Amino acid sequence: MRFAEGQNLDPGRDAGVTDFIEVRELESLDSLRSGKNDGWYVISDKFLVYKGRRDEYLVEFLYRCHEINDNTRITPDKRWDTNSLRARFDTIRGCRIANIYALDEAEAAELKNIGEAPGSRN
Repeated sequence: MRFAEGQNLDPGRDAGVTDFIEVRELESLDSLRSGKNDGWYVISDKFLVYKGRRDEYLVEFLYRCHEINDNTRITPDKRWDTNSLRARFDTIRGCRIANIYALDEAEAAELKNIGEAPGSRN
């Protein structure tokens, strides 16, 4: 399942996401549990919201990941444990994951709308 269908990936959103992490004092996790029916919402070339079976996470890539912009299914690459993604070791579409942050529903919703004018979504 892919949430960002052809959305404009404004790199200016990166600063807003970085500020969000600092203001909310999000704690970096070592890994997240993954499954075959997981989804994601691309925020920018550097960040995406990863939706697992029960939880949502903010995933930050080490560098800009242009491979997530081509409107195809984003899949994790081969990794040691097929049930988890690990920060600093695993990759998605060849892009190394730098950090993983746990999110609650409100935080995930706020991140999905970051950089948009209030009321711009129906």
